[in-house]
Amino acid sequence: MSTQPLLEKLQLGDLELKNRIVMAPMTRSRADNPGNIPTELQATYYSQRASAGLLITEGSQVSKIAVGYINTPGIYSQEQVEGWKKTTSAVHENGGVIFIQLWHVGRMSHPDFHDGELPLSASALNPHEKSYTFEGFKETVTPKEMTLEEIKQTVLDFKNAAKNAMEAGFDGVEIHSSNGYLFHQFFNGTSNVRTDQYGGTIENKARILFEVIDAIKEVMPENRIGLRLNPSLNGVFGMTMDEETIPTFDYIINKLNEYDLAYLHLSEPFTDVSKIPFAEKEIAKRYRPIYKGTIIINSAFDQEKGNQVLKDGFADAVAFGKPFVSNPDLVERFENHDPLAKYDTATFYTPGEKGYTDYPSYQEQELV
Repeated sequence: MSTQPLLEKLQLGDLELKNRIVMAPMTRSRADNPGNIPTELQATYYSQRASAGLLITEGSQVSKIAVGYINTPGIYSQEQVEGWKKTTSAVHENGGVIFIQLWHVGRMSHPDFHDGELPLSASALNPHEKSYTFEGFKETVTPKEMTLEEIKQTVLDFKNAAKNAMEAGFDGVEIHSSNGYLFHQFFNGTSNVRTDQYGGTIENKARILFEVIDAIKEVMPENRIGLRLNPSLNGVFGMTMDEETIPTFDYIINKLNEYDLAYLHLSEPFTDVSKIPFAEKEIAKRYRPIYKGTIIINSAFDQEKGNQVLKDGFADAVAFGKPFVSNPDLVERFENHDPLAKYDTATFYTPGEKGYTDYPSYQEQELV
């Protein structure tokens, strides 16, 4: 491909992105301090990758009850806000644009994170997965079905987190409503068996998401709000697709057209869904004609496939995850067609600089 669509500019609401390469949100477990506060380490990591058109941070919990993994940063305390200011300042100094991903894991947690209390979810259904605690992997438990008051509080937690994100200097937020976490647990009929206004019908199962969007837009511009969805998630974190799964996402994505969001971040299937009759195998292709705003597509794209999906018109930008771990200069490598460095999976979630901020750029590598 003589010209690369990935390297073209993109208007994202009132933000101009210098290219269409997005750094996908990736948990890296480096906030290894009692307050789960981002430090200079996160500032270095994200600023190294600021040549991306858009950086989306790792999932950051909106409250203490939202946590489900060790050493993940939050955005609910003033100390966390001050910590994140180091990252946003460093990214902006390097000409980057950065959104924070707002996260609540729901049932994908463990009582070890909550002083022995049960994690919360749409319904009291155990995902029968494993949670990584400070004592290693432990079996998940049956969560507590959220009361109406707890749902109301969760909506307020997301609103507060968005307000904190603006104070911390982020350019926007991404609501993590994907990958088997809290919102996804409400969407899915195998994890939500409620009979009140948050269960039963498709509209009811999606209700909490739109309540959160409506709450967040009270404290920040609507066109600085992004959203992530994974419609054909199956066999991951206890999620099982049924006949209503895709119609539920069709409803959600159609309704999102009523908002002026920054973008919709979609994931292609994480697993082979070809034998599931009611699964959608090509997410970008299905939802491009439905959603009228900006679409970011994600999941196992390389440079060639990324350029092709943009050329075909099925998405407006492409999010890359693991390639950004070991290639802080991924944009420049794509631009110059340089080979990519391999990542070390053993250091994905370990504390410290190793496997985090010590990957050299291609230019630095060549000088060694």
